[in-house]
Amino acid sequence: MRVQKISLLAVAVAAGLSLTACGGSDNNSGGDSSAPSSAASDTSGTQGSGGSTGSTGATGSTGSGASGSTGQNGGQSSSAHGPTGSGRASGAGCTTAHLSFSTSGGMGEGELIVNMKNTGSANCTLHGFPGVDLKGKDGTVSASRSKLTAPTVTLQPGAETRFTLHYPPNNSGGSGETFTQLVVTPPNETHSTTLNAGINVPVTESGGPGITVDPVGTGK
Repeated sequence: MRVQKISLLAVAVAAGLSLTACGGSDNNSGGDSSAPSSAASDTSGTQGSGGSTGSTGATGSTGSGASGSTGQNGGQSSSAHGPTGSGRASGAGCTTAHLSFSTSGGMGEGELIVNMKNTGSANCTLHGFPGVDLKGKDGTVSASRSKLTAPTVTLQPGAETRFTLHYPPNNSGGSGETFTQLVVTPPNETHSTTLNAGINVPVTESGGPGITVDPVGTGK
């Protein structure tokens, strides 16, 4: 009897150990299979949404920053050029090379308007009397200065100013003297330009009234 009880007890213990081993194996297997699955799912989700969102945010930030910076720089650049142009204009005189010349009729008989246009890319200034020589087949006559005060004229690119040449019209009935060319030298310049003209003045023994020129920027 004693031997039989020990045998039954041994069988029961063995059965219990077997059941315990089975239960532990199931738990480990379930934990191992579920843990990697959960971790993989979380990692995949973070990369997908985070990468996309991060990329979109970075693009928006870069575009906004670059655009704002460009706009500010453009404004500063533009304002910086203004004072530079003004500075050059206040100290630069108009040169013959950067002026175009034309003539037109004056307000009354015996007047000729000489127009001067700034063809340069910067402002320039004119102050004083121009030099005017009248040339004809009988010689050359230089115009005298009138008594008007000379203003300072600033010409922007493309702008015009003028001066007036006064001469006695030929009402004598005679042929008089005809000048076919004007040699014009702007104030404070040494280079001249030659314009075609058709000025006829009387010839008298006393010489009569002379030919005069007004300063640049006076008259209409």
